[in-house]
Amino acid sequence: MTSTEGRAGQRNTRQRTEIRHAVEALATFATAQEVHDRMRHEGSGVGLATVYRALQAMASAGELDAIRTPDGQVAYRTCSPGHHHHLICRSCGRTVEVSLPSIEQFARGMATEHGFASIDHELEFFGTCAACAGR
Repeated sequence: MTSTEGRAGQRNTRQRTEIRHAVEALATFATAQEVHDRMRHEGSGVGLATVYRALQAMASAGELDAIRTPDGQVAYRTCSPGHHHHLICRSCGRTVEVSLPSIEQFARGMATEHGFASIDHELEFFGTCAACAGR
């Protein structure tokens, strides 16, 4: 990998670098529109279509986590490497990465029982964090 390439051979363009920094600055999952709005507020001229394409590519390359929100939008966030799930506050967006060994064991057992291999899954939990519940 050269210094101008990211994961999976993707080029680290100026726009991609700006987008990556904008996502990293957010503490919560954000949609492409939210990332674009933040970038515009900071004076960036990167277009919305470029933000959409770059976020999708970075998620496909494993650089970002992507979830589908309850209203059907895709939201992105920089997370720790490795498989994990998320507990997300519906009010403020606070996100906690959680490890669920019992769910992983269940998924492997179910796959084996039905003759499946290499099973993947996505599981996100939405609720209200203690700070928002106390308001």
